Amino acid sequence: MYNSKEVMTAAIRLAVTGSIDEEKELIREFNERGILAAAANYGGEYISAIGKIIERTIVAAKREGIIKETHSEEGAVAGAAHEAVTYFADKALGLNIGGKIAITRDGEHVCVAMFFGVGMVHLNDVAIGIGHRVI
Repeated sequence: MYNSKEVMTAAIRLAVTGSIDEEKELIREFNERGILAAAANYGGEYISAIGKIIERTIVAAKREGIIKETHSEEGAVAGAAHEAVTYFADKALGLNIGGKIAITRDGEHVCVAMFFGVGMVHLNDVAIGIGHRVI
């Protein structure tokens, strides 16, 4: 069993992968170590994207078997995703975001990390948001 810091570290590492091959390899490595993992890409205008980002996080977690289709597990992932996406509010309000969502779980710890570019055209900044819940 891993603690919350180790599970969150795995989510952050997955969120910052640079290619689909690197992402798949890291997910395989985590699965071998007992950490369930999934990732999804997302982009759009920050305010209108919040609900879609949370939904995409839940769908990815269910698709990869990280959570079951229960109210408590979906709610935990939704809460962690909401916590993570709110980290961007100061930087992203009125701007576009694009990047990767990562979900990891070991035992009762479920973590969400988001790595997004924030900005307009080529004037991007980068930010990481994280969230953790216990199931």
